[in-house]
Amino acid sequence: MNTLDLAMANLLSPLLLCFVLGVVAVLLRSDLRFPDPVFAALSIYLMLAIGLKGGVELSKLSPSQFLLPGLAAVGIGMAIPLWSYALLRRVGGFTIADAAAIAAHYGSVSAVTFVAALAYLDATHTPYEGFAPALLAIMEVPGIVVAFALARRGGVIGEAGAGGNAAQAVREILAGKSVLLLCGGLAIGAIVGEAGYARVKPVFSDLFQGVLCLFLLELGMLAAQRMADFRRVGPFLAAFALIMPVLHGALGVVIGHSIGMSTGGAMILGTLAASASYIAAPAAVRLALPQANPGYYLTASLAVTFPFNLTLGLPLYKALATWLQGAL
Repeated sequence: MNTLDLAMANLLSPLLLCFVLGVVAVLLRSDLRFPDPVFAALSIYLMLAIGLKGGVELSKLSPSQFLLPGLAAVGIGMAIPLWSYALLRRVGGFTIADAAAIAAHYGSVSAVTFVAALAYLDATHTPYEGFAPALLAIMEVPGIVVAFALARRGGVIGEAGAGGNAAQAVREILAGKSVLLLCGGLAIGAIVGEAGYARVKPVFSDLFQGVLCLFLLELGMLAAQRMADFRRVGPFLAAFALIMPVLHGALGVVIGHSIGMSTGGAMILGTLAASASYIAAPAAVRLALPQANPGYYLTASLAVTFPFNLTLGLPLYKALATWLQGAL
């Protein structure tokens, strides 16, 4: 499968087409609506399912296999929201809530982009490390936690405001239901392993894609409703959504290569760093930062960064990883 075929296969997947349907529903002024409790239930399901599956992958590894790549993945996930938030606030002029929400999306990862990267590597017969899915799992959460900590410091999460105790702020963030479900699911999956997960797999794995379609349908409606706000700051945010993935992807590839990962593994780490979440982060942001504008973070991550990574990003990160392998 060539790059164009891969891009078209993903862009025409049921997931993205459901998102487009949500946009169309708003443009046609349809009366289609999701009750708030239903959307909250979908968010809870998705976050727990992601955590459980990631934990199962972690249960298969020995510490020595995963130590350096795991630390690198966590470090990248925690660092990206810091400079993204600063750039969005100081240069882009975004509010604290909006800057934190966007930073959370770029600090977390896109599972669909990850799957596309694996398909690209398989199609080009490029080997990669078997623990790659665990990198996806552990990079879901740190960026979201850091972004929420920045928002909490700015006074938009919790009641204590910017002067609140830092330890208390971290505790409140980790105790929030969004992060709690992601981390708790990861721990449960690691404890029960593949045998235990098999008992609940029909619910948390087999139904995942269908529930995700419903989730993206709602996200499409939310993004379309706020599209006018995106147009108002479109040039800067569009540039951010195109340039930052390239910088983050290059960083991930270089770090992956420097710690001894294969060409395919370095590309995967770069792809994860370059990707922006539109599953875990939107669900978490909707719960923790309801005042943030979905027209910003959803359109940037899903409408700009995601198709860029599928069409141009994957071959770019692969080329860089291959060049590093041969040049150094």
